[in-house]
Amino acid sequence: MTGITNGSKSSDSVSPKRFMADVIIIQVLVGIFLYINGLMIFTFFMKEAFRTDTRYILFAHMLFVDSSVMVATNLAVLFMHYAVVIPFEACIVLNLIMIWLEFCTPLTLVAMCLERYVAVCKPLRHAAISTPRIRVVGLLLIWGLGCVPALVILLSCAALVSVKQLTVRVLCSLNALIVIEWQRYLQIAVFKFYFLLMSMVIAFTYVKVAAAARSASGEDSKSSAKGTRTVALHAIQLLLCLIQLLTPWLEMAVLQISVVIYAKIRIVNFVVFMIAPRCLSPLIYGLRDQNFFQALKHFAIFGLNKKIQPGASRLVPKTWH
Repeated sequence: MTGITNGSKSSDSVSPKRFMADVIIIQVLVGIFLYINGLMIFTFFMKEAFRTDTRYILFAHMLFVDSSVMVATNLAVLFMHYAVVIPFEACIVLNLIMIWLEFCTPLTLVAMCLERYVAVCKPLRHAAISTPRIRVVGLLLIWGLGCVPALVILLSCAALVSVKQLTVRVLCSLNALIVIEWQRYLQIAVFKFYFLLMSMVIAFTYVKVAAAARSASGEDSKSSAKGTRTVALHAIQLLLCLIQLLTPWLEMAVLQISVVIYAKIRIVNFVVFMIAPRCLSPLIYGLRDQNFFQALKHFAIFGLNKKIQPGASRLVPKTWH
């Protein structure tokens, strides 16, 4: 196999049967994740109050991005498990999509933390800032900044890969796009820059929201404290997502030793740094946010709570639009 196995010093190979149990578990986890995300996105669109609130719009956007990157990355894992070779052009496209989407998730988390910062620390300006125009600009900025690392990889690869190499079929991974060593250093430099920038923004918002929580009183204190916990959970999410962005280089180093160990580590990284941080989103908004939780529960049981709970009409509107 070209591409991924060229640098391996080991003569071992990835046997589909060896990791069958791991792959089955991953497919179950991915299926559950996509079902929950789909239910939450459906809930978002069914209630107008969510569709006009900036934080819920950002939340729905993150659910969409997370679901998309999960599908793309899971496809890459299956390609690796079954040793499926694909055209080099398709490998480039798949890697660019995954990198683009993977950066959109932490950037969305940063935007959500900034929104909480404005809501808690500058409540009088929140309504003026959370306008449809600002939301559109914010989403475009997320996608624009998210595509920069992908463009760096695309341009560096286009400058070094010949037309003949584009016709080669490879076992696809990020390593297949590395032609010269300096490409790896360039990509790491870009990733570290994003890591530092986003970490600084998260730290700034956490400190400001925490300070507002300490100085507030009464209901404002409870709201600010909840905002602090939300930002802290987003920080944990961001840390796991950013670590996940750096895992390809760990995998590349292991690849030089053993393809089997590489395949095992890639599965572990997929579960710990891909699935786990994205499972925090349902916890943060699906369970902790009472408004969203009531709406989610309503649709999760197909509206039966209106029949079995006499007071449900006070919690769940009769008409969802």
